[in-house]
Amino acid sequence: MTTDALEQPMQDNDLRILRAAAIPTALLGLIAVVAAALIAGSKGALGAGIGALVVGVFFTIGMVAVAYAARISPTIMMAAAMGTYLVKILLLAVLLERFSDATVWDSQSFSLTVIACTICWTIGEARGFLRLRMLYVDPEVKVPGHVEEKR
Repeated sequence: MTTDALEQPMQDNDLRILRAAAIPTALLGLIAVVAAALIAGSKGALGAGIGALVVGVFFTIGMVAVAYAARISPTIMMAAAMGTYLVKILLLAVLLERFSDATVWDSQSFSLTVIACTICWTIGEARGFLRLRMLYVDPEVKVPGHVEEKR
């Protein structure tokens, strides 16, 4: 592995998947902020905004970690994906429980936004991955012992 490969944080495919998840989640977060402001006032908007921000930060960090691990080894990538997913879900559950009685913002707006944005991110990430056109076979590789036909 070259040092150039380690200097670039994410490959183009990873960035496409990140955009496929982050853009719909940001839009849903914005809708949640507006809806919470209409329903619960400024505390609702603050709770929804913080909830959307928490999901965006957590899941972006997770994607960057998995993208970095993918450059090292597929086995490490799978372990990183499973580990970051477990940590994200546990931390989100702890945050939802810890801030359920918060008085600074509306805890219901916070909780519902976190749940909705988590679902949106997961669907967007899966959709982005399914729409990705990646070769899983390198057509330029020469097979040892195989005689190539002349054209």
